[in-house]
Amino acid sequence: MIRSINRQMTERRGSQFLTDSFQRGLAHWNRERLEPSFPEAEDSKLFDRDLKMHRLELAFLQELRMEITDLAAAAPTDADGFIAWFEQLERTGPGQHDPLFEWLASDADRDQLRWFFEQEAAGEAGFDDLVALTQVKLPVRAKLELARNYWDEMGRGNAKGMHGPMLDALVETLAVNPVIENTVWESLALANAMTAMATNRQFAWHSVGALGVIELTAPGRSACVARGLRRIGLTDRERRYFDLHAVLDVKHSQDWNREAIRPLVEEDGRRATAMAEGALMRLVCGSKCFSRYRSALWETT
Repeated sequence: MIRSINRQMTERRGSQFLTDSFQRGLAHWNRERLEPSFPEAEDSKLFDRDLKMHRLELAFLQELRMEITDLAAAAPTDADGFIAWFEQLERTGPGQHDPLFEWLASDADRDQLRWFFEQEAAGEAGFDDLVALTQVKLPVRAKLELARNYWDEMGRGNAKGMHGPMLDALVETLAVNPVIENTVWESLALANAMTAMATNRQFAWHSVGALGVIELTAPGRSACVARGLRRIGLTDRERRYFDLHAVLDVKHSQDWNREAIRPLVEEDGRRATAMAEGALMRLVCGSKCFSRYRSALWETT
């Protein structure tokens, strides 16, 4: 699977979408359009801009789909078969068990870990917001599971337990500056793809698959990053964001697969293909990030 994906990625390097300028522009647009705001006198100009960006965003998503359509089409469309296929992505999906993460755990120095985290923080789309956007009008059982997941992201009503502020605290601890202008396009593309799937309802099932595969695959990577942060001297409290996701996301993944993915596929097998596409699109974007990070870090040291 990974070899096939890498070949297709090589063939598409000339894409107009896989560039710094496009992904930065899309990232700025996403940030601006999702911020709470007020009506403006020149709303017609904003509408024209948004229409143009929306068309480009969908074209970007369609190009990502083209990379993985054949692989996704091979996913079973019955619930038992699809769950087995989906869970196997943790072992064999694009970018899984990339050597970058063991290197971060055992060898990266503080500055290298800071650079890695800065890229990740700048490209963070906000899992809580993505879940909230995705759950709109979903069937009840899946909607309830996404609500439970969101409530965990919100610290179950306790501000100190919210995951977003934990990430912000680590930004301060490591003294990094996660801004779009300093972020590689691969990291921005990952966040932009996740945002696009969550905000366009024709990609709602894709978003369920993409979010589910994050829960499935994040624990191993989070544990490695936590080990690296521990090695350079960060305290339990300072590492809390990664320590928490190394453990909590295991349960989140089990619940997501049982309470969201399974009943959705049982109700309509076509959703399995869409969720397979979303999961693979997310993993491909992650794989591109890891390759770029390696080239910027340990492969040049």
